[in-house]
Amino acid sequence: MKKKNNIKEICAGNTVVGRLDGNTLRLSEVLTINEASGFARNFLRCVRSAATKSLVVDLDNVEQIDSAGVMALYYLEKKLKEKGINVEFSRGSEAVLEKIKLFYPKGAAEVKPPPQKGLFENVGDGVHRFFSVYVFEFLLLASNIFYWGIVDLFRPGARRKGEFVNQAVLIGVNAVLIVVFLSFVIGYVIALHSAGQLRTFGANIFVVDLVVFSIMSQMGPLITAILVAGRSGSSIAAEIATMKVTAELDALKTMGLNPNRFVVVPKLYACMFTMPFLIVFANVSGITGGGLAAYLYLDISPEVFINRMTDIMMSKDLFTALVKSQVAASLIVLTGSFYGFRVEKGAEGVGKVTTLAVVVAITLVIIADSVLGVIFY
Repeated sequence: MKKKNNIKEICAGNTVVGRLDGNTLRLSEVLTINEASGFARNFLRCVRSAATKSLVVDLDNVEQIDSAGVMALYYLEKKLKEKGINVEFSRGSEAVLEKIKLFYPKGAAEVKPPPQKGLFENVGDGVHRFFSVYVFEFLLLASNIFYWGIVDLFRPGARRKGEFVNQAVLIGVNAVLIVVFLSFVIGYVIALHSAGQLRTFGANIFVVDLVVFSIMSQMGPLITAILVAGRSGSSIAAEIATMKVTAELDALKTMGLNPNRFVVVPKLYACMFTMPFLIVFANVSGITGGGLAAYLYLDISPEVFINRMTDIMMSKDLFTALVKSQVAASLIVLTGSFYGFRVEKGAEGVGKVTTLAVVVAITLVIIADSVLGVIFY
């Protein structure tokens, strides 16, 4: 910025971009990206202490201006208005005015935020979104997966060779140890906490009934489903979410492959096939744990425990466990797939959908187990 008599020269580097004469700013021939930044900065310094309430920007000499120059003028107008200085543009060639009209963000500052919604409107939107986005899309995904699952049963050539065995190992075989261990501990604890009360009434033998009924019809299937949901459900959600983030699902679609059929159906087969075996292992392990506690605290020998168990065990309990295993397996695979396909925001989204998939899968498994328990009661 240089002063010449009462005229202040506004410079950008060594180039004079404009002259401020009173409340009139006369721009020079060129205002492009090379001059815009320095011009705006120096001009604001010049008018920092000015007492004027209005400014006229004379464009008559301007011959060349680009989008950066127009944005510099917009920036100046915005800053001066904040100081209570009104800005007015005058004259200028038709070409310059057309560029200013094209690039000038008119009305950008006047955008108003949307009005806040009321309580009932928010509740209504939430309910509508829940049914239209989550419930409807979940049912649509379920119908799609079960359709291809049934179709591929009769088309062995359409399935990837070896993928069923691979998924069965990942979902079922690798979960045997944790299922057996926790089921044993739970059966042991159930019998242990029951021993004190049953001993008081001299009903030691009924600990067998308690352990067998609770493990066979409720705790065995439920604990197995929760463990598989936490272990394999999270894996399914993370795998599909990663495939979507890395555009592998788009690549499958480009090759004419249905991601539901290619990725999800083998997991559904594997989970539904291995879940009954896991529940059998859980039942045997849980009853074994209960038998150990009965032997240690109630003096019930293994022979007495087994004889009593064979008398009270019913085929209905095995059928109930089988039905629960298929329902739980379907819910775990569908929930993991549903949230995996809905991933957003890259790697951060993978972690979020994995957490949601586990929480929702466990919730649905518990609800389904309760409903089936009431039905088969």
